[in-house]
Amino acid sequence: MGYLELAIAIVAEVIGTNLMKASVGFTKLVPAVATIISYIICFYALSLSLKTLNLSVAYATWGGVGIILTTVVGVVYWKQGINLPQLFGIVLIVIGVVITNFFAKGH
Repeated sequence: MGYLELAIAIVAEVIGTNLMKASVGFTKLVPAVATIISYIICFYALSLSLKTLNLSVAYATWGGVGIILTTVVGVVYWKQGINLPQLFGIVLIVIGVVITNFFAKGH
């Protein structure tokens, strides 16, 4: 169940981050309120996942997968470019998340 809750936390965080951009510095009410709601869902789901998952595994996965998905949305939806050094950095994040999950004990 922990990984399902973690997945919900990741999706809510990615949605919240993109809504934050859409809120234009919290000057647009609907995206601003939706940002706050998304982050409440995110942190609640993350806290539930920590009942069964190792903290370092959950946080590394949440942060790493969140960065990857946010980058994909930035490139596809917001039409933001990505260069080779950025892509290399993201590959390193993926490697770090995989290693953290693979070698975790007690999760």
